[in-house]
Amino acid sequence: MRRFTAEVIESVRLYGDTHLLWFDALDVAGATPGQFLMAYIGEAVDPLLGRAMSIHRLREGERGPEFAILFDVVGRGTRWLAGRRPGDMVEMVGPLGRGFGPMERVQRTLLVGGGIGSAPLVWLADELVAQGREVTLILGGRTPAQIFPAERLHPSVELVVTTEDGALGERGRVTTPFARLLPWCDQAFACGPDPMFEALWNVVRDSGLRKPVQGLMEARMACGIGICYSCAVFPKRGGVKLVCHDGPMFELQDLYG
Repeated sequence: MRRFTAEVIESVRLYGDTHLLWFDALDVAGATPGQFLMAYIGEAVDPLLGRAMSIHRLREGERGPEFAILFDVVGRGTRWLAGRRPGDMVEMVGPLGRGFGPMERVQRTLLVGGGIGSAPLVWLADELVAQGREVTLILGGRTPAQIFPAERLHPSVELVVTTEDGALGERGRVTTPFARLLPWCDQAFACGPDPMFEALWNVVRDSGLRKPVQGLMEARMACGIGICYSCAVFPKRGGVKLVCHDGPMFELQDLYG
């Protein structure tokens, strides 16, 4: 973990209310999919509080490695971030937290993202494909405006889309294709709202299949380093945990089993 200043390389509204920022990546070496950064907002917008942002992707740029964050514009802080332009600087702390942990012998992987939960899963999918593993990614949203563009995924990733209005992909929620594909996969990974995690766990429990599922929890954080306890959760196993320090990755069996 370190505090650093990152320069904006690229800024674009990618789809719907979702924005993509690319930064120079010299200070995130060694990060793993599922870890996050605290981005500190300038211009006197809640200056003492950072915004937790999953690392979305890595790439090689003209001047060296670059990293991206993908986020919905929902308030003052994210509006400020969406307004950054190439050459602007953003203060950050990270990488933070515990990311995903694919098991060594796993070959068939199932990824499930709800809404902006796609942000860290895209990088995980990139890494799994690079390791020679099979990847199926389920993305769900209320409307097509909440679905990550298929053309921006690695071509080896099999994409399954659900929308609640049925305008794109299957009508319904991610639990339906998850239940269908669970027997196929060796390990599953998810990111999205807490109700989605509980629904996925119910599918696993009812199936009788003991498939490991890791969930990357979303939480409001004030510090990101385990001091303020604003992100405390109370899983069924292990007592009180902090999303920023003990997570954000948790085994769903520990949360709900």
